[in-house]
Amino acid sequence: MLALTLTAELIGVTDLVPVDTPEDPYYFTFKVQCTSCREIHPNWVSVSRFESNEMTGSRGEANFRESTATIKAPASSYHHVSPPKRQNILEFDCRGLEFIEFKADGEWKAKGLETPTVFPDITLEEGEWYDYDEKAGEEVSIKDVKWEIGRA
Repeated sequence: MLALTLTAELIGVTDLVPVDTPEDPYYFTFKVQCTSCREIHPNWVSVSRFESNEMTGSRGEANFRESTATIKAPASSYHHVSPPKRQNILEFDCRGLEFIEFKADGEWKAKGLETPTVFPDITLEEGEWYDYDEKAGEEVSIKDVKWEIGRA
C-alpha cells in the first residue's frame, strides 16, 4: 500500500482537499514506472476513484489498468498545522507499476481557518495559491507545497 503525502504551509485556511464527486471527479495525475523493467512511462497517467476496470482473469477491479492501481478511499483533507507536517492525502495499491511523481493539476478547495469562508477553485499547479478572506479581513495562502509518494 502506498500513500500520496502533502506538506504545505497553510495560512488562514485548513481542510485542503481535491474537489472529487461522482459528477465532477478529480483525476490524480502521476508519472508511472514499471516495477519489473523499471521503465518510466513517457506520459502522465490520470486516475479517478470513480472509474474502474474489470481485470481479465481476476475477480477484482482497478481504477487504472496498465498493470493495476486501486485508490482505496476518498482523499483525506490536509489540516492546518504549524509548523507544516507531512500528512497522507490518498492511499492506493499498485501491482506491476509504481507511482513515482504526482502533479496537482485539478481543482482543490479549503475553508477559512477561523471563518466559515469556503475557497473553491484552488489550483496548486504552481506550488502556491493566494486569496483574500473577506470575513477575516486577511490574505490567505498555501505555500511551499511538497508532494511525496511512499509506503502507507
